[in-house]
Amino acid sequence: MEPTAPITQDVMTIPRKTDDTGKRNLVGMTRDQLRDALIAVGTPEKQAKMRTGQVWQWIYQWGVRDFDVMTNLAKPYRALLAENFVIEIPEVVTRQISEDGTRKYLVRIAGGHEVEVVYIPEEGRGTLCISSQVGCTLTCSFCHTGTQKLVRNLTSAEIVGQIMVARDDLNEWPEPGTRKPDEARLLSNIVLMGMGEPLYNFENVRDAMLIAMDPEGIQLSRRRITLSTSGVVPEIARTAEEIGCLLAISFHATTDEVRDKLVPINKRWNIEELLKSLAAYPKVSNSERITFEYVMLNGVNDSVEDAHRLVDHIKRHKIAAKINLIPFNEWPGAPYKRSSNNRIHAFADIIHEAGFASPIRRPRGEDIMAACGQLKSETERARKSKRQIEAEAGLG
Repeated sequence: MEPTAPITQDVMTIPRKTDDTGKRNLVGMTRDQLRDALIAVGTPEKQAKMRTGQVWQWIYQWGVRDFDVMTNLAKPYRALLAENFVIEIPEVVTRQISEDGTRKYLVRIAGGHEVEVVYIPEEGRGTLCISSQVGCTLTCSFCHTGTQKLVRNLTSAEIVGQIMVARDDLNEWPEPGTRKPDEARLLSNIVLMGMGEPLYNFENVRDAMLIAMDPEGIQLSRRRITLSTSGVVPEIARTAEEIGCLLAISFHATTDEVRDKLVPINKRWNIEELLKSLAAYPKVSNSERITFEYVMLNGVNDSVEDAHRLVDHIKRHKIAAKINLIPFNEWPGAPYKRSSNNRIHAFADIIHEAGFASPIRRPRGEDIMAACGQLKSETERARKSKRQIEAEAGLG
């Protein structure tokens, strides 16, 4: 398959972070970048591969931030590292815990910007929903995050740093020299479903996910990472080739007329173009089923006809798929209402009878505005509960 040119936007980017003393942050570097950085400060080239592996394990397998703790490195070499580098992750501003155990972190990154990260504990697994941009460019009309203008892309350090923040909070790092078995993990899955469109920040997302998947670091299988896109068609093939994770599509409508309103990117790449790109994705990435995310909006996209059209789209393109039905998570001022339970279940039954899995997502963290489509990084809003916001808006 021919590689596609990167999709570009008029988005402010920033260089890899340094601290006030000019030291470079090692977090977010690829292995090759880390090797080059170590050589640049005096590591002999013959030792560079070994040193890269050692430092990598300390940072990503054991979560160490202090060079002095890296005891398999000689003291003079530890001093050399400390003189030139830092190991820094985003700062946690607030942490909220929902009644259902969901955790929402407001984290501060370079420039004083803030993004939200959500950890969702479930039976036998724990999923971390991470952000890829400050704000979002897509302005999907049902999504609270989309009401905040895009500020900039996150760096690879700021993306993988969100995983490290959560592992810190969950006390998830194993003791140095040991490995934590997969079945014991509290954080077992990653979904790129937070703030932003991941495929408009492809390189940084790719580098962060390759770090997360590295077998000598955080060690997450590619099948435990799901990237959600609204349909940046040229980058979908690239995702298969360069990341190979699972794919989810914010689909949400079965006609171009409705999807143009709900997901405006559809005006650039319509439903038919999107479906063609999805039909090729599993063949390239050897991935499992593609997940269709479908938010249920009362009287907008929840008819019997919509359900049948959705099934027809998927069958016509022979896509291995499952459909996640998402009851709309309302937010103050939202222009839509959640479909009734009866309507949602009737929609699910049609899909199920056609041979596709159609789970209905149980809203999580609604009381702390951490549910799907509710994330928004403005400090004042993020620090308030849903009840406080509704009361101030006269909705409570």
